[in-house]
Amino acid sequence: MIDAIAFKFQTGTQWVHLPEKYGNWRGVYNRLRMWAVDGTWERVFTALMAQADADEDLAWAVSVDSTIVRAHQHAAGARKKGPRPANRLTTPSAGPAAD
Repeated sequence: MIDAIAFKFQTGTQWVHLPEKYGNWRGVYNRLRMWAVDGTWERVFTALMAQADADEDLAWAVSVDSTIVRAHQHAAGARKKGPRPANRLTTPSAGPAAD
């Protein structure tokens, strides 16, 4: 089951194209979803991290991931404060007025 899930994410293949040697793709997909919902993956990750830390296999360093440190909504190119720029096509001419 783990091999099937790893294969899917390593290759980027669609679930329906999972090789037959892994069994029915629906079963693999449903098991993955069930493990995600019930917290199995989080528990496995926590246990693996604890074991690696105990074995001193981890060199703890700062790691920043964009899924954790999100940019503020205004950092995405929102208009800055101040008046809107005039539309050059509709701005009256600044030349001398006709008499």
